[in-house]
Amino acid sequence: MQDCDIVIVNFLLNRIIKRKLLVEDKYKIDSLDIKILSILQENSRKPYQEIARELVVSGGTIHIRIKHLKELGLIKGSRIVLDYTKLGFDVTAFIGINLHNAGDYSLVLSKLEEMDEITEVHYTTGSYSLFVKVVLRNTLDLKNFLVEKLQLIKEIQSTETLISLDEPVSRDIQLDFS
Repeated sequence: MQDCDIVIVNFLLNRIIKRKLLVEDKYKIDSLDIKILSILQENSRKPYQEIARELVVSGGTIHIRIKHLKELGLIKGSRIVLDYTKLGFDVTAFIGINLHNAGDYSLVLSKLEEMDEITEVHYTTGSYSLFVKVVLRNTLDLKNFLVEKLQLIKEIQSTETLISLDEPVSRDIQLDFS
């Protein structure tokens, strides 16, 4: 390791130890921002005035802070979390995908993005090139998805499917930079 590398590593470690997040040298994320983000994780539709009352600051402060957090890309959006089983989608599965060549990643990804059954795609290390999550109505739909769509992609060498039996934990990470 060269001296400049050691200086960089020490700098980053000091940032981590201080537990402060600096974004683009323009806006320092502080404890108020973390509290706002935590509240929005719990309820992204909570009115700014309620957040302001809870944090004992003005509504304008909350509005400005959230605007900055959005501009920085820390807040990507908000959404409603659906219970897919109540809508008739009873099967969630994870599929490990091995590609013939690592260079096929972009092409395969563009094909996967067109498949409505896929809710997540992860480019991974380890046993698989890609790991995808699918949500379908039943196991017959899963079989048809595998045979009639996914396994027809010639750049895919092989797949392994794992069916989720239950999802006992589903949560966002807890933010605490104090």
